[in-house]
Amino acid sequence: MISSKKDKPYTSHLKGVAALLGETLNQSESTTGSPQKISIDAIQLPQSQPRRYFDTEKISQLALSIQEHGILEPLLVRPQGEAYELVAGERRLRAAKMIGLEEVPVVIREFDDQEALQISLVENLIREDLNPIEATEGILQLLSLQLKQSINDVVSLLYRMQNEAKGKVTQNVLGSEESITIKTIFDTVGIISWESFVSSRLPLLKLPPDVLAVLRQGQIEYTKATAIARIKNDLERMALMEAAIKENLSLVQINERIKSSRTTGSQSASLKDRYKQVSNRLQKAPIWDNPKKQKALEKLLAQIESLLDESSPG
Repeated sequence: MISSKKDKPYTSHLKGVAALLGETLNQSESTTGSPQKISIDAIQLPQSQPRRYFDTEKISQLALSIQEHGILEPLLVRPQGEAYELVAGERRLRAAKMIGLEEVPVVIREFDDQEALQISLVENLIREDLNPIEATEGILQLLSLQLKQSINDVVSLLYRMQNEAKGKVTQNVLGSEESITIKTIFDTVGIISWESFVSSRLPLLKLPPDVLAVLRQGQIEYTKATAIARIKNDLERMALMEAAIKENLSLVQINERIKSSRTTGSQSASLKDRYKQVSNRLQKAPIWDNPKKQKALEKLLAQIESLLDESSPG
């Protein structure tokens, strides 16, 4: 049975794009007519790719669906010399190539570079399988294009909006044209509010590189990755990351292991402190002149030396 999502026309998925560009994509019908089929070899990928990671298993599932039902949503392309550049639909293109299709249905539109990139960004953002890192980067790139500001400036603006919303600073950004544009974009994309984006998604970009890499590949949820990132020791962090993926640990189990690791480390540090204190007291104590206590000390020292010998790498 075909889902209701698949029953909808392709343009319904790009309403957000139309709103952002200030136009309706239905105009394509008057300029290019109905979707048409073109050679799959005539379609080129854009040089600037908003999306970097694709889940091979999900592409395979999509390929099976296309094999059974065909491509129900045409790809969106723009003329590029004698060929065409893909604007939206890379997952469908990859799946079509996987099963050896020679032609695919497309809608051909004229877009400039900025419009094409914005459409590609929004088309990717509304996909359910987009991982949180690429979604975060995609939204920032979209905001950067709309506001005509660098991504760093956009991030600073978002944090200023957050501080003003919390009453931490005097309002001079909220209510501005920039903030209205930002709110409109988040409402249009519809996957997360700007407030949640600032509080839960922007911090992801500050995660350690090893955690970011795993998160980008979709191997672990961002809530679990954020918890694991609290471990400062690189080896300990990666060990827990591998365990979390391999054993499919829940967030509760991950937090328990982090707590247990910290308790063990604290106990070890406490033991060292006790030894230093005892060692200082021992040097000043009058027991060195007591023959009976000297024998007890010799036994203790022998045990310590034995422990050291056992732990020696040589």
